[in-house]
Amino acid sequence: MEPTDRPPATAERSQNEEADENQASDALVEQAASRWRPRLKRWGRRIGIGCAALLALITAASFVFNAFTAERVSPPPGLSYVEADGISTRYQEWGTIGTPIVLVHGAFESVDTWSRLAPLLARDHRVYALDLTGYGYSQRKGPYTVDHQTDQLLGFLDAMRLGAAGDRPVLVGHSSGAAVVAQAALRSPGHIAGLMLLDGDALNTGAGPPTAFRYILINPFKTSILRIGLSFDSLIRSFYNSQCGPGCPALDHAGVDVWRRPFEVAGAEDALWSMLSEGVPGLPAAQVAKLHSVNLPKAVVFGGQDDVFSPQTPTQTADRIGAPPPTIIPGAKHLTMISNPDEVAAAIRALAARAPA
Repeated sequence: MEPTDRPPATAERSQNEEADENQASDALVEQAASRWRPRLKRWGRRIGIGCAALLALITAASFVFNAFTAERVSPPPGLSYVEADGISTRYQEWGTIGTPIVLVHGAFESVDTWSRLAPLLARDHRVYALDLTGYGYSQRKGPYTVDHQTDQLLGFLDAMRLGAAGDRPVLVGHSSGAAVVAQAALRSPGHIAGLMLLDGDALNTGAGPPTAFRYILINPFKTSILRIGLSFDSLIRSFYNSQCGPGCPALDHAGVDVWRRPFEVAGAEDALWSMLSEGVPGLPAAQVAKLHSVNLPKAVVFGGQDDVFSPQTPTQTADRIGAPPPTIIPGAKHLTMISNPDEVAAAIRALAARAPA
């Protein structure tokens, strides 16, 4: 027998001692748990009650806040309206001569987004801009889809008597407005003289809030959050600066109100939630590609620093619709008509010059 070997009886006693120690340890743990378990349950109930009370308090405060801020603002005085496919549509026009140009804004924008560009074009063109339903000061009338907004755009052309031979407009669609003008060109190419996609590819890329957004952000909280957010000039300026870049004029209080006020009129909040739940409107790539065979002058213009899209998007978009190589504006971001109105105006004039008489 080796010196280190233990007799069987000794080994058995050691194993029994270890088992006794383990049982004693388990008993101590169970004894401690039995003392703490009721305390944990009491604390759990207290925390649950506290959370429920806090939620009730926040909910009540939200309802009270929404009630005190329920009054909606009126649109600015002196706006012009026309009936377009059953929608009371706010619009503005500039200029009296030349090929008509119709400007179609993107998401969260309005007629006022074109305020720097339109007067430049009006020197030698008749210029029109409209508020798509869901935005600006046009009547809110869903659904807020590409098809519905295209109906409104084509109705606007009819109301303004645009589209006949010799009076066909060049359509310019910014950002998500690119999908609306693309659909209009596909549905009614004979009434259009030219097409420009400005800072937009017209695709339904699924951009926008995640699907869970509609289930997580519910009333009364989403209304409170929106109204509180709109009350901060700094938030609106931050969004504007991130999209516009250093080439854009700074927003004073009146400038902030131009972006804020459309979301404070009657019906704007419900329309906004409806649009956000659906994401940014667009068309399938195969649908956009049908523009390639449409016999119209086309152009694609993007800001060189537009971080909404990839660097390849301008060329891909031009190839997809059968347009010449895109015009890239160095240093510009997503709101080129504000940051670089001269360059955008030059591109639109070049397109209009290619349009048939």
